[in-house]
Amino acid sequence: MRPRAGRTGPRAPAVVTAVYGAAAVLTAAGLGRTAWSGIEDPGIALAFGVLIAVGELARWGALPGEREPAPLGSAGALAYALLGESGGRPTTHGVLQVVAVVTAAALVGAVPHIARGRGPALDHVARRVLTVAFAAVCFQPLYNSGALADHLGRGPYHALYLLLLLLLTALCDAVLAALMLRARTRHPYGPLLRDELRALPGIGSAVCATGAVMALGTAVAGLWALPVFCLPLLLSQLSFRRYAAVRTTYRQTIASLARATEIAGYTPHGHAHRVAALSTAVGRELGLSGPELTVLEYAALMHDIGQLSLVDPVPEGATALLPVVEQRRIALLGGAVVRQTGVPAAVAVVVERQADPYREQPLPARIVRTVNAYDDLTGESAGSALAALEQLRLGTARDYQPEVVESLARVLSRGGLGPARAG
Repeated sequence: MRPRAGRTGPRAPAVVTAVYGAAAVLTAAGLGRTAWSGIEDPGIALAFGVLIAVGELARWGALPGEREPAPLGSAGALAYALLGESGGRPTTHGVLQVVAVVTAAALVGAVPHIARGRGPALDHVARRVLTVAFAAVCFQPLYNSGALADHLGRGPYHALYLLLLLLLTALCDAVLAALMLRARTRHPYGPLLRDELRALPGIGSAVCATGAVMALGTAVAGLWALPVFCLPLLLSQLSFRRYAAVRTTYRQTIASLARATEIAGYTPHGHAHRVAALSTAVGRELGLSGPELTVLEYAALMHDIGQLSLVDPVPEGATALLPVVEQRRIALLGGAVVRQTGVPAAVAVVVERQADPYREQPLPARIVRTVNAYDDLTGESAGSALAALEQLRLGTARDYQPEVVESLARVLSRGGLGPARAG
C-alpha cells in the first residue's frame, strides 16, 4: 500500500496506445504518399522544415513536464498546415505532405537531443502529428478547391477563419493531453482538462497567433516572412525559459527550507517530501489543479517547520500522536515562520490550520493533516499501511475528512503518485 515513486500506473493504456497508433498511421501515410508522388513546392517545404527543426533544437533546456517545450516548432508546423499561398502564388501541398514534412523535421531536430539521452516525449510528438493533421484537414481541401475563397474571400474573414481553426486545434490538443494524462495517472479528467485549458492563454496563444501570422505573412511576402515573424516567439521562448528557471529555483529553495527540520533532527529523513508528493496526488484525486496544487505542495513541504521552535523535539517528529492543543501550537508557530519566508499567504493559512477539526479547515489543510498523519503512523514500515488507514478512518468523526481518507486509500491502492504538475 505504500506509494512507490516513479510508478505511474499501467504502461501504455488503451487511450495512449490509440493515440500513438493514429499518429503512426498518419505518419506512415504521409511519408509513403510523399515518397511515392514527390514533394510539392520543395522550396517551401524545405523552408518550413528547417524552421520546425530549428524549433526542436531550440527546446534546449526544456524542463520536465513543460507544456510546450518547442513553441517555435509548433508555430511553424501550424503555419505550414494553414499555408495557402506563398508570395501571392498558390501552394499545392496537401494534408499528407504537411504531416510528412512536420514529422521528418521534428525528428531531424530531435536527433541532438536523442544523442544526449533527452529525446522528445512520445506524447508530445503524437499530439503534434494529430493536431497538425487536424488543422491541415480543415484548411487545405477547402482552400485548394476554392471553396474558402468563394465563401470567405481573402480579407478579414479569411484571417478570422484561421484564428477559429487555431482555437479548435488548441482545444483538440488540450483534450488529447488531458486524456493521455488521465489514462496514465487515473486522476479525475476535469481538473486535468482545466489545467490544460488554463495554459492556453499563455504560451498556447502565442504559438497559435504566431502560426496564423506566419501563414498570412508568407502568403503576401513569401518565405522572407518566416524569420521576421518567428523572432518574437523565439525571444518569448527565451524569456519564458528564464521565468521557468526562476520558478524552479524558488521551489528548490522551499524544498531546502523544508529539509531544515530533518537536518536538525526534528523529523525523519524524507518526511516532508513524502507528505508533499502524496498530498499532491490526493489533491489531484479530489479535483484540485493549478495554483491550488502549488499552495498544497508548498504547505505540505513546510507543514512541520513549526517544530524548529520547540526546545525538545517530538519523538520521531510524529505530531499526529500529540495532544490536540500541542498540535495546534506547533501549527501556529509554523504558520508564523512561513509568513516570514515570502511564500503566498494561502500557504501559511494551510500550515496554521492543519491541526483544526476538519470541518473548520480549507481542503488543502485537510489533505495535509491526513497525509501527515498517515506518514507519521506508518513511519519507515510499509507493513503498517492498512493499520494506519484504519486508524485514520476511526478519526473521521472530528480530525480527518472521510472523503480525503478514502482518496488517500485510492491513491495508495494504485501504488503511484503520478506526475506532479502543479502550477
